[in-house]
Amino acid sequence: MTISRRQQSHVKAALAALTIVSGLCAVAASAPAQEGSVEEGAEVFKKCRACHDVGPAAKNKVGPLLNGIVGRPAGTVDGFNYSDANKQAGAKGLAWTDEVMFKYLEAPLSFMPGTKMAFAGLKDAQDRKDVIAYLKTFAK
Repeated sequence: MTISRRQQSHVKAALAALTIVSGLCAVAASAPAQEGSVEEGAEVFKKCRACHDVGPAAKNKVGPLLNGIVGRPAGTVDGFNYSDANKQAGAKGLAWTDEVMFKYLEAPLSFMPGTKMAFAGLKDAQDRKDVIAYLKTFAK
């Protein structure tokens, strides 16, 4: 079968378009999930309320209050009795950035062996992003 130069040109253009579309799909598939939702984070935080408090009247409970957590050095809430692991992490410069919290919240005991936080973690990445977005609304 013989195809004309014009048909060859159309085939090349179609292949080029297909290559571009395939590349865009690959980029979209590897792009990070959407950023956190404050509203969804409020729902996720219900799992944390037994031990942690946020808001204007927040107090330390089994865990420290979480107002101003994002950016704060680990182990530094006044009046809370932290584990040695948490205090040492803060003394070595660990701060609760978005990235650190994202990793910590997945599996606290694996991230910081010796922590008192006996929580299995939030396995869903979007849940972690959402709860971090929610916590950010409680600046110090």
